[in-house]
Amino acid sequence: MIEIPSDATRELVRIRYGETDRMGHAYYANYLFWFEQARGAWCRDRGFDYKDLEDMGVMLPVVEAHVRYKGEILYDDVIEIAVWVSEIKRAALRFDYAVFRQGESLLLTDGYTWHVTMGTERKAISVPPHVREMMQRPRII
Repeated sequence: MIEIPSDATRELVRIRYGETDRMGHAYYANYLFWFEQARGAWCRDRGFDYKDLEDMGVMLPVVEAHVRYKGEILYDDVIEIAVWVSEIKRAALRFDYAVFRQGESLLLTDGYTWHVTMGTERKAISVPPHVREMMQRPRII
């Protein structure tokens, strides 16, 4: 059982036909695109976006991704992705994800992505204090 923090962001996604395989199931690689969409919503819920981070000279490339498929997601389903930051280290942070069909409580997919903080020289840097503060903000929207 996954415990979702109360201030997690919840992003809705309708599954398009082109996001499915011949069997009508969501194609496995598309989950990473949906995770990215949810991360963007998470940032906006806290008053910033990825562009703001880049303008500050900080990038957050994904260095590890894990997805566990537990149930079927089909064409035209509306899924709800809960996303939150579960860990912040010296130079990395982890986003966790839980995916449900809208209005249902059965966990269909879960996963996480690890991101390193990278500066303009494209090398890992410690999470700057102002970025750490941004990542620890409660949801404001």
